[in-house]
Amino acid sequence: MAKHDLDPNYLDPNYEPVVNQTGNNPFHEVLAARLKRRAVMKGTVGAALASIMGMTLVGCDSDSDGDDDSAGSAANAQTELGFKAVPVSNANQVVVPEGYSATAFLPWGTPITGSYPEFRADASSTGAEQEQQVGMHHDGLHFFPIDQKAGGNSSTEGLLVMNHEYINQAALHQNGATYVAGERPADEVRKEIAAHGVSVVHIKQDSEGTWDVVFGSPFNRRITGGTEMDIRGPVRGNAKLVTKFSPTGTETRGTLNNCAMGPTPWGTYLAAEENWHGYFANSNPDQPREQTRHGVGNSSRYDWELADSGADEYVRFDVTPGLGDPDTDYRNEANTYGYMVEIDPFTPEAKPQKRTALGRFGHEGVIFAPVTEGKPVVCYSGDDSRFEYIYKFVSSQPYSAATAGGYLLDEGTLYVAKFNDDGSGEWLALSLEDADFAAKVAAAERTMVGDIDFDGFEDQADVLLNTRLAADIAGATPMDRPEWGAVDPNTGEVYFTLTNNSNRTEEQTDAANPQAENRTGHIIRWTEENNDHAAISFDWDIFVFGGEQGTETVVDGEAVVTLDDDNIFNSPDGLWFDYNGRLWIQTDGSDAEPYQNNMMLAANPVTREIKRFFVGPVGCEVTGVVTTPDVKTMFVNIQHPDANWPFGAEGDHPRDATVIVTRNDGGVIGA
Repeated sequence: MAKHDLDPNYLDPNYEPVVNQTGNNPFHEVLAARLKRRAVMKGTVGAALASIMGMTLVGCDSDSDGDDDSAGSAANAQTELGFKAVPVSNANQVVVPEGYSATAFLPWGTPITGSYPEFRADASSTGAEQEQQVGMHHDGLHFFPIDQKAGGNSSTEGLLVMNHEYINQAALHQNGATYVAGERPADEVRKEIAAHGVSVVHIKQDSEGTWDVVFGSPFNRRITGGTEMDIRGPVRGNAKLVTKFSPTGTETRGTLNNCAMGPTPWGTYLAAEENWHGYFANSNPDQPREQTRHGVGNSSRYDWELADSGADEYVRFDVTPGLGDPDTDYRNEANTYGYMVEIDPFTPEAKPQKRTALGRFGHEGVIFAPVTEGKPVVCYSGDDSRFEYIYKFVSSQPYSAATAGGYLLDEGTLYVAKFNDDGSGEWLALSLEDADFAAKVAAAERTMVGDIDFDGFEDQADVLLNTRLAADIAGATPMDRPEWGAVDPNTGEVYFTLTNNSNRTEEQTDAANPQAENRTGHIIRWTEENNDHAAISFDWDIFVFGGEQGTETVVDGEAVVTLDDDNIFNSPDGLWFDYNGRLWIQTDGSDAEPYQNNMMLAANPVTREIKRFFVGPVGCEVTGVVTTPDVKTMFVNIQHPDANWPFGAEGDHPRDATVIVTRNDGGVIGA
């Protein structure tokens, strides 16, 4: 029996022990203070209606008449929802609106590179074969037009790049994960590591409109949990990154638990490392704060460190300190994870780069604000764990389209968000050069910060290695699992999903979160001061609360959204604005009544109209969405489906896959 079989939560990739033990004012208390009143109860389980006080954000007002604002009317016309909403579903199939078609594409195991080994339905494939095939548990993805580097925007050919968050061992192997005398077969471990990471797939549409892999393309590529990578930014070369593999602390191997992502303004792909803590084991009870603040345990999720070959590439997942110096073992290996990883899909020979200036935590993804010549690059990222934070990075160097590249992400200031109860917000700098932060650090020294005995930061690299701890000290607002973000291309407003918080107690309930073990979540949005994304203050509000029929989002005494059969949802997770400005909302929540299977909805940000567009098969998470530039082909990822979707009786194992959605008349998706 595996050690972690004793804990049924341990194989859940979303399972993180709550490790924020600070007394920072949590978001539910901030939100409660911002509520004007608790309204009447509606819905079959009594979802409370919340009334939000204060001014609405610029561009957030719902104008049902649309007769006074020509710009608003134009934006509304562009973001109208022209499809008939689909009902909830518990069928083991994808459901899309009338007039649309959905086709499974690039399922786990699709050969894309090397010798193109075929998928084996009996799960007998080897680790070497999996390294040449599409990985497992598809997540965030992006479509790069094949001519993007030349300034083009092809919608018929491009590179589809996607993350593979974690694995299903029962499906990956013929008999699930196996152990012999307490050890795991090395090729099983190799296969599991290979099923993680990122796939870069060159795809092309034929004259009939069918998409397929361009076999033999030099762009087709697998990045796995074993791919060599460079460390970049302020943490590069730090003593706490020294390992047997990289005595200089400048390299590492692999990227893991890649959830959401972010395309950069210069045409590269950033993969997020989210719940990476569960891949490492440290049997020493005296763990460093770089591990305890993230929840590294004394056993790992998949026991890769127990591979029977004893090879260095597997031993590294045991981060228990040895008796020698750090360059003789892997005590620091976990410190090389928890970053955004930049991949250039158009340069397959380039090593991926871990961008440490963006902070080290449980990155859900990253979103970039629109770039302007001569101004800094700004991007946002959420830390997907209960009671964690939302961050913003502002580059030191200005953006120039002619020279822009990943170097812009190596120097700058990392901020963390503080939400005030009057609807304002502040970005708190996590920099020892910032006088306010430096003073807070000095005041916190030789005290307990949460359950960590804080003895200061050695330098800025140490701050970034311990981003969560730095945010605790700065006084950031703990949030309810901040996940995907999106920036409205028409208004510049920033949206973030706050998925849920199953740890909320009865004593913590409030008007915005009226149920203990709150599982419905909501979407928050803000506008930066003077619409400058580099500003250090903002105004925030709630876009919509998740919930059952009758749940209302009320602004200034008026219900701006009332959920009904066409748009009930819970646990908003994925979030993306298409090129016309429609907001797409994906869920990863309970499949109980009345919600049933997870789904994707479309929202008009001008009017707040929301309609259900897509329902996934049984047991899945609907995660990752992008369209071609003409918004006529949509790619949606399906993760961890149950049963044997998408091929029914044809296969024994469920296979994660991308779904291609098109309109039968060839029109714009959602219009």
